[in-house]
Amino acid sequence: MPDERPSLLTTAQLARRLNIAARTLQRWRQEGWITPELLTVGGQARWVESDVRAQLRAIAQRERTDEEPT
Repeated sequence: MPDERPSLLTTAQLARRLNIAARTLQRWRQEGWITPELLTVGGQARWVESDVRAQLRAIAQRERTDEEPT
């Protein structure tokens, strides 16, 4: 049976795919906006691109909802 787990990306790899600076991802993580799939023993984040994109969509949706006039 093939391995169906998504591949884990380093912060630099994910940043390239999202076309943003790696430091931006690090800051978003530090601020609690996004969460990596796992942390290595050395404390380095490993990411699943689809999970991060979903987290970012959820943030954008919350911001849109908060901005709607009442």
